[in-house]
Amino acid sequence: MLVLGIESSCDETAAAIVEDGRRVVAEEVASQIAIHAGFGGVVPEIAARAHVVHVLPVIDAVLKRAAIGLSQVDAIAVTCGPGLIGALLVGVQTAKAIAFGCGLPLIGVNHLEGHLCAVFLDVEKVPSFPHLALLVSGGHSEIVVAHDFGKYELLGATRDDAAGEAFDKVGKLLGLGYPAGPLVDKLARTGDRAAVKLPQAMRGRGLDFSFSGIKTAVATHVQKHGVPTEQALSDLCASFQAQVVAQLVSKTMLALDEKKFGGLVVSGGVACNRGLRQALQTETERRGVDLFIPSPERCTDNAAMIACAGYYRLRRGERAPVDLKAAPGLSLTS
Repeated sequence: MLVLGIESSCDETAAAIVEDGRRVVAEEVASQIAIHAGFGGVVPEIAARAHVVHVLPVIDAVLKRAAIGLSQVDAIAVTCGPGLIGALLVGVQTAKAIAFGCGLPLIGVNHLEGHLCAVFLDVEKVPSFPHLALLVSGGHSEIVVAHDFGKYELLGATRDDAAGEAFDKVGKLLGLGYPAGPLVDKLARTGDRAAVKLPQAMRGRGLDFSFSGIKTAVATHVQKHGVPTEQALSDLCASFQAQVVAQLVSKTMLALDEKKFGGLVVSGGVACNRGLRQALQTETERRGVDLFIPSPERCTDNAAMIACAGYYRLRRGERAPVDLKAAPGLSLTS
């Protein structure tokens, strides 16, 4: 079964053809990083307009790369939320038009479920259900139990900034440009994580996160000492990253110890972070737990993960109504 996935929740216009929910046949992405870099972050209206320009050429390109026509596609899966409303509308309206015009089943996919499905693409070993999952991105930081495809239980979430948001805001504060998360991670590699004393937020046995205090502490440090350069900049990045990673890992391990699952899935853009990957690898190995993290290109927003999630919803007999709407605040458990 071939599913065409369309993703346009933020600043990536993406399309992919996935076979049987596992094999990526072809994919195309039109990135908007260069467009938004001058603003230091994503501008929603500009993102939506760029999606309008790119969505049909990206779909045409992925069909050409897969050497198939729409007549050979079995279903259309599209991100319907959460995300930027204007950006989501472009993908949803395009998918509805194609599905209606070609008489194909339409499946609306939660963007967050897409991230959780990324670990099933182009790999031999996949997690069994139920398993624990850490979803950590620019807009979301959540610990969930994945009971099955489409069945999720929320255990904890951020009470303020998402981890990726904190990385980008700190990077912008330090003049690192956009997107700042990867640059903070790169600088942290040569820094001293103990050089700058930053607060440890959200201690205790709860599973919620909070990153705004760490971000504010960095801002206070910069206000007092100025924007650091060279080694001092690397030290500050390392100290900041260490505190974010420590909170993510400690809360996730607490949930893992309570639930006693044998597998942990980690996905979302922040799952690309080297420090987080290393810390999670160490802790899961110590517990004898299998760790599943997608490749970096699968951690960031992509259409293959949407096609994968759509495939399993299609197998359950689900179909989106003809009036499928974009839902910017869609919850993973709704």
